[in-house]
Amino acid sequence: MSEIVLLDTHIWVWWVNEEHHKLSATQIEIIEQSECVAISVVSCFEVAQIVKKGRLILPLPTREWIEKALTPTRIEVLSLSPEISCQAVDLTEIHKDPFDRLIIATALNYQCRLISVDGNFPSYPELNGCLIF
Repeated sequence: MSEIVLLDTHIWVWWVNEEHHKLSATQIEIIEQSECVAISVVSCFEVAQIVKKGRLILPLPTREWIEKALTPTRIEVLSLSPEISCQAVDLTEIHKDPFDRLIIATALNYQCRLISVDGNFPSYPELNGCLIF
């Protein structure tokens, strides 16, 4: 595995908003010690969507929050590709959330360690050895 750590959307929001009490000590240590911390570009869409639906309240307007969450930080944004899109479709049928499937496929394609608290992720055999739950 590479030294890239991919944050699932909730982990990214909690990290940026300094809600570290929602993260495990192991997750915090891994994020702090990683060479590269990243998110999938899908997480930007997902944040905007859950804010619009009222399921997340940010301290700033969404676009401004995303810009500030990425610009001064060391968090990189990993792009999607046709390969990642196809890989997301080919994952084991655990659940159908397209955002989660794209985040998992991004982690696999970029050979990242993936930090998530999503209870469905440990069921994906494709994530064996790279999921930090």
